[in-house]
Amino acid sequence: MDFNHTEERVMLRDTLQRFLGDSYTHDHRRAVIASGRAYDETVFSALAEQGVLGALFTEEQGGFGGRGFDLSVVFEELGRAGVIEPLLPALLSGSILAGMGRDELVAEIITGEQIIALAHGETDARYDLNHVSTTAQAQGDERVLTGTKTNVLFGAQAGHLIVSARESGDVRDEAGISLFLVPIDAEGLTVVDHPNLDGTSGATVTLQQVRLDPAARLGQAGAGFEVIEAAVARALTALSAEALGAMEAVRDLTVAYLKERKQFGVPIGKFQALQLRMADMLIEIEQVRSGVILAAGHLGGPRHERERHVSASNNLVGRVAALVAEECIQMHGGIGMTDEYALSHYARRLTMIDHQFGDVDHHLMRFTAFGAE
Repeated sequence: MDFNHTEERVMLRDTLQRFLGDSYTHDHRRAVIASGRAYDETVFSALAEQGVLGALFTEEQGGFGGRGFDLSVVFEELGRAGVIEPLLPALLSGSILAGMGRDELVAEIITGEQIIALAHGETDARYDLNHVSTTAQAQGDERVLTGTKTNVLFGAQAGHLIVSARESGDVRDEAGISLFLVPIDAEGLTVVDHPNLDGTSGATVTLQQVRLDPAARLGQAGAGFEVIEAAVARALTALSAEALGAMEAVRDLTVAYLKERKQFGVPIGKFQALQLRMADMLIEIEQVRSGVILAAGHLGGPRHERERHVSASNNLVGRVAALVAEECIQMHGGIGMTDEYALSHYARRLTMIDHQFGDVDHHLMRFTAFGAE
């Protein structure tokens, strides 16, 4: 099997690499975060203009990519640069809306005109996508939403939220979950913004008797679980690729430091103990690359294959990310922990990736469950 990228993907990768290399530095990211902004609107608009958001969607959806390897190419470069702009929410919400026939909203996402955030996670759910306690009760033709959503990526910056709510069934049933498009200014909706560990923006969304007309429901009543699961699988593949890019950036920083830092008159990279630790780490990073390829290659396959490979990749990413972050910080010494040094951001981002949509243990259990099917 040929794992080389197509000419179009190589061009996309090189374009993205050049743009981020020229305009996106650690100091730039720190300045954006220090200013209180959730992201750089100019950078996000430039990414949209260059077609990066379009690469996340198929031609039928208004883009020009949308396959697993398109996602991996884009997000590996985003991870390498440490980008905090809202491309993951665009992928999540756009994947859901594309499956619901809302092409006009997908077009706005691709052009960067609007941010639409997925509000699905809840406090007691852990990482289980089927756990939804937010309710959507029928009152005449309207649906009244009540509940709380946590860790909503860029929820405070969004123009609309895609909210999951239960119309029927028990709190952990897969059936009975519906999706609703809720404007951010809807009466009864409260959004509390908070910065995440890695500088990205999160939010807690509270819905108190939010009244919606029938047109607000996306798709059929109670049929939202499969759509959410498929969209999250795409997001998990993207996160695996982003983690790979971040690990490679960390590797490059550490190799450069080992060549520059001297003890006893020689670079510390000459010491065999550090060489062996770096060699072990490089092997683990290459295993992550294989995991990303498998996840991307099976993203369009049957559910059990897709979910098994996605969970295998994310379990591997979580384990290797912890190893890479810890080893590189130790080899750097105290400087590796300082906010002024880029390694600290990558370490925080790798930690966050392991806790978005499932940690190591969660994906090990999912891999075991789907592997048994």
